[in-house]
Amino acid sequence: MTTARFAARATTVLLLLAACGGNGAASTTSASPSAGDDQEGTMRLTSTAFEDQGAIPAEYTCDGEDVSPPLRIAGIPETTQTLVVIIDDPDAPGGTWDHWVAFNIAPTTEIPRAVGALGTAGVNSFGNTGYGGPCPPSGTHRYVHQVYALDIELGLGEGAAKDEVLAELQGHVLAEARLTGLYSR
Repeated sequence: MTTARFAARATTVLLLLAACGGNGAASTTSASPSAGDDQEGTMRLTSTAFEDQGAIPAEYTCDGEDVSPPLRIAGIPETTQTLVVIIDDPDAPGGTWDHWVAFNIAPTTEIPRAVGALGTAGVNSFGNTGYGGPCPPSGTHRYVHQVYALDIELGLGEGAAKDEVLAELQGHVLAEARLTGLYSR
């Protein structure tokens, strides 16, 4: 491992550890400098629909239109080849529930509301490809929106599971960011 890659990974670990010590709301991490970003080295994920740790509007859930929320990505590293988007619910009763898995997405700073196709669609826990909105059986759940900037295109086909995507992206993450929304019925 090169010194630069080691330093980048060490920075990522330190950022993650620092984020865990605050209010638990980590929305950005990075493993390399970013292009066109006012805060060098930080990729950020935001939405015009909700704030980090804020309530997700019903229109993006099974109680509404069940369409994907708009997402904005800032600080994507210049050398990014593809993006990965994963939304999951770590509070689901039977274990983490995957709501959206998409990969081999061309680098973009904006994912529009109700996007139909996005890169290559992975399978979600509903057994479908594409977005499946929050639909918690009880209580308030956290929905973690994650974006990864990769230095490669993943060699997986449509319908790949989240675990396959996460295994394949190992060693190729240039930066990542998270946005957590809350929803209860």
